[in-house]
This record gives sequence, C-alpha cells and structure tokens, in this order.
Amino acid sequence: MSTSQDLPPKGGYDAIQWRRNLPSRGFRPSIYLGIMGAVSLFGFWRLSIAMRVAREEKREKTWARIHLVPLLQAEADRDTVRRHYATIEREKAIMKDHPDWADGKPVYHDGRLHAPTFVILEDTKSAR
Repeated sequence: MSTSQDLPPKGGYDAIQWRRNLPSRGFRPSIYLGIMGAVSLFGFWRLSIAMRVAREEKREKTWARIHLVPLLQAEADRDTVRRHYATIEREKAIMKDHPDWADGKPVYHDGRLHAPTFVILEDTKSAR
C-alpha cells in the first residue's frame, strides 16, 4: 500500500484573513464635525436674530409705557381729586353738629403737602 502525503493544493492556500472585516458605518469624523459646526453656526445666527427682535420689542414696550405715564398720572390725579371731594363731603356729614369745625382744613400744620392716603375697608355691618 502506498501512502501519500497530504500536501497543499497547487498554487497554495488562500491568504488568512486576520483583520476585522466590518463595513464602514457613516462618514468620516471630519464630515460629522463640519456638519455639527454648520448646524451650530446656523443656530447662533437664528439666536442673534431672535435676540435682536426681542430687544426691539422690549424697547418698543418701554417707550409705550413711557408715553402712557402722563395719561396714567392724569387718571390718578382725577381719582385723587374725586376722593378728596368725597372725603370733604363725608367730613361735612360727620361733623355737621360742630359749628367751629372747618371742612377740608389740613390735619398737619407743617406747611408741607401731604399726599392723601386712602384705605378702603369693607363694610363691617354687612359682613356679620
């Protein structure tokens, strides 16, 4: 019986694959970095536009309030005068039995103008 030795095939064996054979996933990192930079740049551009609009709206709101101050002050002055006359009328009604009482005379005698203070209390009789 003849023995034959196991030999490699003619032309040799195929090369042994020793590296990982993974498919490439996605782009190169530099492309991702460029995309991220472009998105950030776009976001900062939109943020600057939004901040500019907000600043303009705040300026417009401030000027609107500044221009409304005289009207609001006139309303407050009219309300103060109305309350002052109502207080004098109430004072006349309360002090009608005292002939030496001067209606509307200031309580303080220091010569300075004191802004009237009004406190609105609820009616205690109807609250019971």
